[in-house]
Amino acid sequence: MILYAVVLGLIVLTLLGVSLARLGGVKTKADYLVAGRSLPAFVLVFTLLSSWIGSGSLLGGAENAYKHGFAALWQAGGGWAGLLLIYFIAPRARKFAQFTIPDLLEVRYNQTARVLGVIAVLFTYTAITSYQFIGGGDILHLIFPQVTARSGQVILACFVSVFTAIAGMGSVAYMDVVIGLLATFTMITALPVLVHLGGGWGQIRAALPASHFKVFGDLRPFQSYYAAPAVAGGAPQEVQSAFAIFLPTCLLMLGNQSMYQKFFSARSERAARRATVGWLVGTLFLESIIVAIAVVGSAMYKTGEVHARPREVLAYTAVHAFGGWGGAGSGARPLAILGALLVGAIFAKVVSTANNYLFSPATNLVNDIFVRYVRPEAGNKQVLLVSRLMVVGLGVWALYQSLGTTSVLQESLYAYTIYAAALTPVILAAFFWRRATAQGAVASIAAGTVTTVSWGWITPHLPAGMAATDAIVPSLVVSVLSLLVVSLMTAPPSERQLRQVVEDGDVAARA
Repeated sequence: MILYAVVLGLIVLTLLGVSLARLGGVKTKADYLVAGRSLPAFVLVFTLLSSWIGSGSLLGGAENAYKHGFAALWQAGGGWAGLLLIYFIAPRARKFAQFTIPDLLEVRYNQTARVLGVIAVLFTYTAITSYQFIGGGDILHLIFPQVTARSGQVILACFVSVFTAIAGMGSVAYMDVVIGLLATFTMITALPVLVHLGGGWGQIRAALPASHFKVFGDLRPFQSYYAAPAVAGGAPQEVQSAFAIFLPTCLLMLGNQSMYQKFFSARSERAARRATVGWLVGTLFLESIIVAIAVVGSAMYKTGEVHARPREVLAYTAVHAFGGWGGAGSGARPLAILGALLVGAIFAKVVSTANNYLFSPATNLVNDIFVRYVRPEAGNKQVLLVSRLMVVGLGVWALYQSLGTTSVLQESLYAYTIYAAALTPVILAAFFWRRATAQGAVASIAAGTVTTVSWGWITPHLPAGMAATDAIVPSLVVSVLSLLVVSLMTAPPSERQLRQVVEDGDVAARA
């Protein structure tokens, strides 16, 4: 226990030190919100990687892998597919060079789209932040049993809120470099050691159902936004469920505001594109290792606390497999240190993701509401003060949400679906479909959000076949149809409005 406390303490002090070191460089709104548009490709790779791989992967994805094996990679696969497309989006996003996604929505569409975009981001990102707090609370409880999981959530929420507020994007990005390096090297080292401790790959396979090693496994629909049972007919349930975890993840990746903010923070368009390549390689590698560790853990620990709380499988396996409670002899010490570093890396990744998804909606409230409508004349000092207060306020709201959440996997898919249906179609249309109109964008955002949030209330009144459908399908269909139909029924945007996305971006990039 002392070893784990020391490792976690060192990680916390390191993160706090990085945050304080960046404080002196924060003078303007651009410094705080987009790191002065100065991030090189190397830093971008790790901050993008750290913001994407958090509790959704380390808890939700690991929980899925514990139950269903390697079929859990369908969730990660959605991110991989999205990243292949992002390679072509990244330079366009950097050229636009504003502060937030709602900036893009107003320039390309109108003010109503901007406000609806802020609402969708707040719903999604505070939900994502909330289950980071759950993950951190679980880890603190696992290491320090006298600290309840709920108390751990409160502790983590306070810590994350304070040091995210200190220095803004600069601290978040450079802190992610430290976290990304720690997590990458620790997980690469831990996996083969765990396989050896588990008796080798043959014994691990023999201990698990054959379905754990099949493409679709034994996935079943997730009862996250609806109550109706699955029904026979149509595509196999395993395929439907793989699609239901693949699609929201892919669409969240494509429209992810946190990602676009990182691209807005890039030193150049070339740096943004190069960072995307590194991000794709890193995500493929780390997501696969996370699922593999969870599968090994499911073979080693089929009963006990982890069976009741499978989202803890990574940290639980690290603590128990590596003799984390004080194994005897010199041979046990390296394993205990590796276990402590693995738990520390998981904890740090959770903290990093919480930072990113807490900082992003705070940026919206400051840039898209406060500066845009409340105090357009506000100076840099006032903007910085309000920004920090917004971070703390949203941290409290995310903590409140976390106290009522039971499943990280279900909560993550719910958050992904809101964003995927409400914002991703109009964001992609802003860059790639000239015929998209302001009216179509507003209809799309509103329809996607309302359908996702209300799906649980609608399903009891639908036929059984429709009621068993995951929310992403009807939400995305309604959103895209609204965008297409309303855009085609209304006057096309002017050439001046279309050019603004590129020309205003060029001006901003040179500023």
